[in-house]
Amino acid sequence: MTQWSGYFGLILQGALVTIELTLMGSVLALIMAFLAGMGRLSHVLALRWLATAYIEFFRGTSIFVQLFFAYFVLPLVGVELTPLQAGVLALGLNVGAYAAEVVRGAVQSIGREQHEACIALNLGRWQGMRHVILPQAFLVMLPTFGNNAIELLKATSVVSLISLADLTFQAQVVRAQTGNTMVPFATILVIYFILALLISWGVRSLERRLARGLDGVRV
Repeated sequence: MTQWSGYFGLILQGALVTIELTLMGSVLALIMAFLAGMGRLSHVLALRWLATAYIEFFRGTSIFVQLFFAYFVLPLVGVELTPLQAGVLALGLNVGAYAAEVVRGAVQSIGREQHEACIALNLGRWQGMRHVILPQAFLVMLPTFGNNAIELLKATSVVSLISLADLTFQAQVVRAQTGNTMVPFATILVIYFILALLISWGVRSLERRLARGLDGVRV
């Protein structure tokens, strides 16, 4: 039992790394989602092309290749990244590309009357977007953002391939040392599930709060 408590300690250490990856990757993904999503809606042709190129490239290539590129190829051009930094970069850019289309779709789903009301109130394009359109669109985005965050959480397992000691990596260590496959992988299965539930609960709570305060935003 004492031996297994030590192994469970290793797995919990891996859980902390997974949580760190998920949080930092989600922040980067959210930033890239808004930059690229709004870029797709820009009147500036170069910005639309740039945003489209980013989205199509990261949606159209494997997360494994992106991770290996960040960790093994970038150092060849002088950009040295730790395994954690490479993992955050690859995960954030990959999921951000999917979430960018969520941003674009949500903004376009807001009724034309809201845009016309902004014009009637003499609000500039970005004033109306910031104060009227985006707050409403963000509520539409939230459920899918929650799904994206959970997908990012599950994708963190790929960082074990570059020897970052996340949940999956530590489970493999425990399996190699004990010869037992069921216990370590059943344990991380439960931990991933609990973390996904926490993300879902957090998103639903935020959605309810925003919905209550949205009436003062519609015009």
